Amino acid sequence: MQCFIGIDLGSTTTKAVVMDENCHVLGRGITNSRSNYDTAAAVSKQEALVDTRLTLFRRGLGAVPELAGSVDGILGDLERNFRHVQFLEQLDDLERTCVANIKGPRFVGREKAVAEVLAEVFTRLREHSAALFAPGAKRKSDFFRDLAGADFMQIGEVVCREAGMPFEMILNVYDKSIIEVENRPPAGDMEGKFLRALEKGGSLSDAIVRPVRDALAIPLEETYVVGTGYGRVRLPFPKEHIRSEILCHGLGAHMMYPDTRTVLDIGGQDTKGIQVDPAGIVENFQMNDRCAAGCGRYLGYIADEMNMGLHELGPLAMNSTKQVRINSTCTVFAGAELRDRLALGEKREDILAGLHRAIILRAMSILSRAGGVKDQFTFTGGVAKNEAAVRELRKLIKENYGDVQININPDSIYTGALGGATFAVRAVVN
Repeated sequence: MQCFIGIDLGSTTTKAVVMDENCHVLGRGITNSRSNYDTAAAVSKQEALVDTRLTLFRRGLGAVPELAGSVDGILGDLERNFRHVQFLEQLDDLERTCVANIKGPRFVGREKAVAEVLAEVFTRLREHSAALFAPGAKRKSDFFRDLAGADFMQIGEVVCREAGMPFEMILNVYDKSIIEVENRPPAGDMEGKFLRALEKGGSLSDAIVRPVRDALAIPLEETYVVGTGYGRVRLPFPKEHIRSEILCHGLGAHMMYPDTRTVLDIGGQDTKGIQVDPAGIVENFQMNDRCAAGCGRYLGYIADEMNMGLHELGPLAMNSTKQVRINSTCTVFAGAELRDRLALGEKREDILAGLHRAIILRAMSILSRAGGVKDQFTFTGGVAKNEAAVRELRKLIKENYGDVQININPDSIYTGALGGATFAVRAVVN
């Protein structure tokens, strides 16, 4: 099967989309960009290909009459088992790397004791891992570093206390090792992992096994790959395989909503206002300059200042009873203004409501310079998942442009990668 892939290398996350020759989306993948763009590109592509396999499984299982109504459950079990198999492989890699990093003056004479403590920690990590991937289990993150790190801290402290060893001894080794493991994609072939995941499902009927094995037998050919995004210059592609963020977000929004004429993308590092024609071709655009105010990084800074998670800002702002006027959207000065407002007794939710409005006001200014808002309007990027930002956007669009249809897709974070994949198809098929 021919696969056309778009990779959007963002400043905070990297996304990938796999399409077939008919521009049907087969799979999506996402990972933290961190500081290693090459690895982020490889991992996001791998994740999108895993999702593509799941799409093929769904098609195969869906064609079996006796499985009607149970396909979602079968796929859920298969994906959880696959993730567990992959997690255990990465744990093995992390343990080997930790043992290899037991070196230096501080470990002289204690190498064996440290290795034994690490062995016990990883034994307990493996035992606990089944609970992470059990049906109905809620995970705060699906990224290996986050999952492994949280358990390592908790279990490691207990094991070190039992062994009479300072926790810092193994923490130093872990900190160095997790970076090495994170900077290489999960090893092993995807098909083999899915087969092991299938076996973990226990005694399965031929009606389930046969379609899954048939789908695994379909080769996924990487026909053409297009890269875009903040870190696109680091992508290991020829120049003709690189497209600008503006073009990819414009075309991606058009693919999601063909009647789109205006696109607002608020990402981690920049904000873009884009006008597209009926074919999804960019006619005009504006974006923020060197300042990152009003972008995802700005919200991340505010979250850090308030000792909150980024995902908590929007819900808390939705609880506001009044809106505090924020004078500065500058990342440098916002922290000081935030602290001043708190000192004056303003509620956190009211301050956050004001901050969200300030961010959207800045975005509206960019849209105005790009030619205003035309029907239909599509909001994309990670900030499109922030309900408080969406609320303020709807208000300001209504106030300034009247009743305009606003499109917000649950998969809007993949818009740039979707546009890249579409360019990949057009490079070969058209």
